[in-house]
Amino acid sequence: MSKTSRNFVVAYVLLVGIPILALVGMLRWGNSLTAPVSAPPAPFAQAAPGTPATPYSNPIMPNLFVLVLQIAVILAICRIVGMVFRWIHQPRVVGEMFAGILLGPSFLGWMSPGISNYLFPATSLGFLSALSQIGIIIFMFLVGLGINPKELKSHGHAAVLISHVSITAPFVLAGLLSLYLYPKLSDSSVSFTSFALFMGAAMSVTAFPVLARILNDRDLLSTPLGTVSIACAAVDDITGWCILAYIVALIHAAHESKPLWMTFAGLLGIGLVGVYVLRPLLQNFERLYSQRGELSESMRALLLFLVLVAALATQWLGLHLLFGAFLMGALMPKDHKFIRYIVDRCETVTVTLLLPLFFAFTGLRTNIGLVNGREMWIFCGLIIGCAILGKLGGSMAAGVLSGMSVRESAGLGALMNTRGLMALVILDIGLDIKVISPALFSMMVLMALVTTFLTTPLLEIVCPERVFRARVVQASSGPELASMGLDSGNSSAA
Repeated sequence: MSKTSRNFVVAYVLLVGIPILALVGMLRWGNSLTAPVSAPPAPFAQAAPGTPATPYSNPIMPNLFVLVLQIAVILAICRIVGMVFRWIHQPRVVGEMFAGILLGPSFLGWMSPGISNYLFPATSLGFLSALSQIGIIIFMFLVGLGINPKELKSHGHAAVLISHVSITAPFVLAGLLSLYLYPKLSDSSVSFTSFALFMGAAMSVTAFPVLARILNDRDLLSTPLGTVSIACAAVDDITGWCILAYIVALIHAAHESKPLWMTFAGLLGIGLVGVYVLRPLLQNFERLYSQRGELSESMRALLLFLVLVAALATQWLGLHLLFGAFLMGALMPKDHKFIRYIVDRCETVTVTLLLPLFFAFTGLRTNIGLVNGREMWIFCGLIIGCAILGKLGGSMAAGVLSGMSVRESAGLGALMNTRGLMALVILDIGLDIKVISPALFSMMVLMALVTTFLTTPLLEIVCPERVFRARVVQASSGPELASMGLDSGNSSAA
């Protein structure tokens, strides 16, 4: 044996063999030790006679087999249904929303209660909810990241006018509808103000990410219609979430000891710190990315840490975790390459894995069977009708008054009527804070599905693709807002 081989054997025995022998010895010695006897946890102690005390009978510990099975089934069904919807020229996210309904009591629970109870036992839904909420927090950060206040200014006052009309009109119709629905679908624990404002918020929201995907799929992002609709949707999101923040704070203030002024003072403080202290510091992420072409794992972890801290801050103030995540995204630097880099790193897990879990959890909370009887379906039809009339009609009217053609105004109204995931997020918040009942929640989910599904066919009817493809080259030199009477200096809206 050569000297090199002998040295290798000696080193292996010293560094591998002896430590393994020491580990074996410690394990044998440890088997002879006794630990203090502790009382069994409450779930074990209270188990029914004859029930085996397994770790999975403890509600604090999930049944990993069931949880992984749930995730696998959800991903498979969402992908399959999403592909079917893509085949009929609908955004995949619409199919995933529909897949969530299929997995809930509205379909699977109705068709096969046994399979539904096995796949989604009540004790497992808390873990599914927790995973989905993490996904929504990151998603809201990405939504805020995609909103650039500087770009909004380039579209003048017209975009603000159109977006605010598209919020005001649904709010007014929701208020009128609430006068009729409040005595029938609510109870004394919810004030009429909270009920009506929440109905308005859910009806007035526009799904900024879904709208952008639809425009991208139809090559309309560079057209005047695309630029205006994106700007309006961004203003919609900002305004809508501010209104929702007020509603949530109002409801929490009525049930908690923390006064309302403290919540808004804290929110104002967070906003000032974010704009004047945190925002300059966040520029360092963009600077590091520009220098190295990427962010290190430590910097990416720090960024996610800041998102979670912002979410916790708004939750502590009595709002919701999602407001902080959205605010953090809005404060981030807006360089296009940097944003694309962050989105690419976050989308893989968030959009592919965690958002389908949110759709499934929302579907599990949606029971269309609660919309039972002729009167309940009339209520549901009124909600859908008011939502479409307010959003599509309000946007279209404001577009015409701003100088857009009737065709383009109708196309803008169809796009603004897209509610998608943003409506589901708001509805889940409303159900959590008990401002809406499970039956009304199910009706509102149907409203979000129907209005989002209608966007693509309505857009094709009022704005055929062939009409706008001819304008892409003309519009590619810049957002031709002036050609539609939407120039910030000359528009009638200004």
